[in-house]
Amino acid sequence: MATLSAVLDWLIVSLALGSTLVGSYVGYQAYRGYRRHDSRTMRALSAGLFFLTAVAFGVAFVGSVLLRQGYIGLQYQQPLTLVTRLFQFCGVVLIAYSLHSRG
Repeated sequence: MATLSAVLDWLIVSLALGSTLVGSYVGYQAYRGYRRHDSRTMRALSAGLFFLTAVAFGVAFVGSVLLRQGYIGLQYQQPLTLVTRLFQFCGVVLIAYSLHSRG
């Protein structure tokens, strides 16, 4: 029988992968909106949503898998977290820009 720790690890990885996939879908739909309306604000919104969801979750997911499996050392945990937070920050800034710009 699986231990609670193994079940929790599986659940964490599954949710991270699911978040990456759903984030990619959200970013794609926002990009379709930009293509349909061809506005600068929609472009910023779609890029922001894509960075905030698909890219940030993707980096976090791949990084955690690489760390857990021992493909990369623990010394890379903080740089991976920094890159993830950077994409999240850029995404939020682009979304804020899209909400306050005209055009």
